[in-house]
Amino acid sequence: MPTRLLDLLNAPNPCLIATTNPDGSPQMTQTWVDTDGKHVLINTVQGFRKLRNIERDPRVAVSILDGADPSTYYSLAGTVISMDTEGARESIDRIAEKYTGKPYQNYGGGEQVRVLLTIRVDRIIHAPWH
Repeated sequence: MPTRLLDLLNAPNPCLIATTNPDGSPQMTQTWVDTDGKHVLINTVQGFRKLRNIERDPRVAVSILDGADPSTYYSLAGTVISMDTEGARESIDRIAEKYTGKPYQNYGGGEQVRVLLTIRVDRIIHAPWH
């Protein structure tokens, strides 16, 4: 991945993930994002629409915007290569710390089963030109 993309993934920038609904229509969600330096990492909750869509079709599109200049962004086509509950709770705390400065506050309420998505970047569709 390009250095600028890694920089955006490592900072608290807006991210959107698109999946495909059973009827073929797109489903898009704003989300927090992270990276392991090679993959895009997104933490979600078991039962959410995007996770059900990915279980059926692991192809996704992800856009990461520069929060300081939203006209600068990367759009990626990728494949979810792992959906793991192990380590997902620790992951959401790290990601929440990046975005909010404190551990995850369980915004959805109730008992959540966290799932960490590991996305292989198959293609960079759009990259910043400046």
